[in-house]
Amino acid sequence: MERRKFTREFKLEAVRLIKDRGVSYVQASQDLGVHTSQLRDWVKKFADDPQHAFPGQGQMKPEQLEIARLRREVTKLKAERDILKKAAAYFAKEST
Repeated sequence: MERRKFTREFKLEAVRLIKDRGVSYVQASQDLGVHTSQLRDWVKKFADDPQHAFPGQGQMKPEQLEIARLRREVTKLKAERDILKKAAAYFAKEST
C-alpha cells in the first residue's frame, strides 16, 4: 500500500479547521479522511514553528540546511586529514 501524501496547503487548512473554526479532531478526521493522530501531529508541528511548518518534499528548514552543510564540511575535512596522515607517515618512513 502506498503512503498518501498531503500538500502543505491541505495540512494548513486542516490545522485552521481545528484551531480557528473549533472543529474537533474526530470530526475533522472524518471529514478529511485523515487519522486523528496525524491531525494532532500537524497541529503540534504548526504550533512549534508556524513559519517553517510542512516545508514539503525536498525543502528543508534553515537549521536542517545548516546541519547538512556542516556534515558535508566535516566529511571533506576528515578526508583531508586522512590524506595528510598518510603523507606524514609516508615521509616519516622514507626519511629513516
